Amino acid sequence: MPRTLRATAISLAAIVAATLGPAQPAPAAGYSASLTTAVAGLSVATEVRTGYSRDLFPHWIDADGDGCNTRNEVLYTEATTKPTISGTCTLSGGRWYSYYDNSTWTATGDVDIDHMVPLAEAWDSGARNWSTSRRQAYANDLGDARALAAVTDNVNQSKGDQDPATWLPPYASARCRYVREWVAVKIRWRLTVDSAEKSALTSWANNCPTATVSVTYAY
Repeated sequence: MPRTLRATAISLAAIVAATLGPAQPAPAAGYSASLTTAVAGLSVATEVRTGYSRDLFPHWIDADGDGCNTRNEVLYTEATTKPTISGTCTLSGGRWYSYYDNSTWTATGDVDIDHMVPLAEAWDSGARNWSTSRRQAYANDLGDARALAAVTDNVNQSKGDQDPATWLPPYASARCRYVREWVAVKIRWRLTVDSAEKSALTSWANNCPTATVSVTYAY
């Protein structure tokens, strides 16, 4: 390119850059569909538990360095009455609603933070192939409010690592929401389902026909 044309091209580029400002990052990829369509699109694969340990999903961490770990971040965010924070992120005076069983609690010890898709289930469904850093990100996912839920401790313990083929919230009115949020987390993290799980999700999706699943994929 002749020198004068090259100079002109550079000048034009500078003008455009000055006008538009610095390049912006591309928006995060997202997904949105009806619950029935979302369930139909889930990939079926055999689950593999070999090698699983909760220690392979480091949690709870203090990702933003504010002194509150992920558990307390969720407790604060989901409180129906905001607690007071003191000392090393001690929470007091809050109130929490557990949608799994339609119960309300005022003591943090009565509330567990449930991984919507349990860590063992995530491992079985693809997380066994992830790096430790990605598993840590999954176990502490504050990027989607559906990934972690503040619920009654003994209800969470009754769920354990079960999927919707064998466990659903005891409060019947919560089940469509639960299935929708389960599917959202599976899609967000590109996790598979086994055949029994997909069958159960399909049945529930047909019972919740107006439900929509919208998610942003986890990096």
